[in-house]
Order: sequence, then C-alpha cells, then structure tokens
Amino acid sequence: MTVRAVRGAVQLERDEAGHMREQVEELLTAVLARNELTADDLISIWFTATPDLHSDFPAAAARGIGIVDVPLICAQELDIEGAMPRVVRLLAHVETDLPKSRIAHVYLGAAAALRKDIAQ
Repeated sequence: MTVRAVRGAVQLERDEAGHMREQVEELLTAVLARNELTADDLISIWFTATPDLHSDFPAAAARGIGIVDVPLICAQELDIEGAMPRVVRLLAHVETDLPKSRIAHVYLGAAAALRKDIAQ
C-alpha cells in the first residue's frame, strides 16, 4: 500500500449545521466511492472552512457516517477577498494501491470551479 492524498470541496448554500453535515457527508461518500476506499483506508483528514461558516465542525459529519477511529482536524481557510464563500475543503491521506494518476479529487457543485484542472 502507498500513502496518497485526495482533495475535495463543496460549496454550501447556507451556514446551517444540518446542511453542512449533509453536504460534507455527500463529499466524503463521493471521495470514498470514486477512489474505491473504505473508512479503514483513511489515515487522516484535514478540513478547512471559509470564515463565513461557523454553524458546526465539518469533522462532525465524518463522525456521523461512522468515521470514528481516524484523526480529523478542522481549520479556517484564509480570508481572501473575492474568494468563493461558504466552502468546506478536505485533504484526506489514504492507503491505496491506486497510482497518483488514478486518484479522483472530488469537487461538488459550484466548488468544481475551484480546481478545474483536477475536479472530476
């Protein structure tokens, strides 16, 4: 097994805990599915949220779908003028046999505009 990093992001429609949980769960589920991963393949996940999001911790969504024995951390994204609002990003470190070229980085909805070069 090799350690790889997987990126992802989603833009929320509103800063509401239930909505954040739903959207982050969808993002995590897509990252796992598109990369043929299970929770056992996860080493750690870093979440960031833009400064306009404060209703909940993105990591709470991971715990909610059963990712309970993986180190998670949340941080605030840089407050850059003109940046896309209400975005949760993730960087997951995983064990996988996939080569770098086959890693699927997942940018859902409007967040696909953040990384047109790697969004799938």
